[in-house]
Amino acid sequence: QVQLVESGGGLVQAGDSLRLSCAASGRTFRQYAMAWFRQAPGKEREFVASINWNGSTKDYSDSVKGRFTISRDNAPNTLNLQMNSLRPEDTAVYYCAADITRPWVAVAAVENYDYWGQGTKVTVSS
Repeated sequence: QVQLVESGGGLVQAGDSLRLSCAASGRTFRQYAMAWFRQAPGKEREFVASINWNGSTKDYSDSVKGRFTISRDNAPNTLNLQMNSLRPEDTAVYYCAADITRPWVAVAAVENYDYWGQGTKVTVSS
């Protein structure tokens, strides 16, 4: 079992920065890959960024590439998402997720992830 708790969401203006964190517990942190997804009102959950077990492989959606940076600290067990140059279209609930089956890769498919946090809301005003 893996428990994930996100934090760091809030209300910001366009162009601002925000840093999300996800605290993981339960299973040894370096045994799984992790990712951030987001879901805007009325839309499906979409991939944002992923990172493999040791941080050597990362992947980003085209919409955030160059603006967002995913990272992980294996001690303590924390996943981070640094979000710069935020836009109103980045408004969503952001979720962290863990993939315990393929820790060596950083995949984008939502169905690959086994555990999810409860989400943290990010609102970007124009």
